[in-house]
Amino acid sequence: MDGPLRLEVIVASIRPQRFAPVVADWFVRTARGRPEFDTGVIDLLHTPLPPDLSETPETERFRQRLAAADAFVAVTSEYNHGYPASLKTALDSAKHEWRAKPIGFVSYGGLSGGLRAVEQLRQVVAEIHMVSVRESVSFHRARKQFDTDGSTGNSAAIDAADRMLSQLAWWGNALAAARASDPYPG
Repeated sequence: MDGPLRLEVIVASIRPQRFAPVVADWFVRTARGRPEFDTGVIDLLHTPLPPDLSETPETERFRQRLAAADAFVAVTSEYNHGYPASLKTALDSAKHEWRAKPIGFVSYGGLSGGLRAVEQLRQVVAEIHMVSVRESVSFHRARKQFDTDGSTGNSAAIDAADRMLSQLAWWGNALAAARASDPYPG
């Protein structure tokens, strides 16, 4: 590929007083420090996709943004052992735009750190022909993992983010080259 990969970070939680911006902002700063990515943010709070999956101008703009991306990261909380409905709506609002593209996960929550949500998401993204990278970032008891500046000293998460971004770059380049030479048969 010529130039950096387009990485879109999807912020899943839309709840009032959500913690998502703290986790997402930390990850976006980390990703923007990597020269292999041109990183954008799709905050689902500000992307009003209709839950009935009807066609709207917002849905079309969302799909265009997905189509232009080479890789994704979903920043997700865990609610009742699952991921937010807003993220399911986002995944279901597009089809071909997701295909043959990699996705990584940054999760947060209580004791499980959002890992149950990520395991469910791996099944969903496989169904829409995405490649989930093996490495993920997880914050258990997330509110205690960040300081007032939104930084973390969690060395396991910092290391996991670095490894996940390396995997996304590898898969992003490999899949972009494959899509360019032979369109995905899906």
